[in-house]
Amino acid sequence: MLRRLDRSRWLSKRLAQISNTWARRRGLPIVLGIVLVIVGFTFQVAAVYSEARLIELLGVVFVNLGVLIALIGVVMVNPLGK
Repeated sequence: MLRRLDRSRWLSKRLAQISNTWARRRGLPIVLGIVLVIVGFTFQVAAVYSEARLIELLGVVFVNLGVLIALIGVVMVNPLGK
């Protein structure tokens, strides 16, 4: 099965395209992660003044997703290089 994936022209073409796209926009995942953390923080502040559990859940999800995306962006800066 893995040999089929290794030989797939479509998959290798898509991976090269994604790599080239992210190499030009290396800071985008970091910025996206920061924005998600800010949105999550806003939801968490709103949850303090509200009784809605959904808002609290959204705040936690957005903060954790933002941190994860930002960390992946930081890790990927060097491999994508110039």
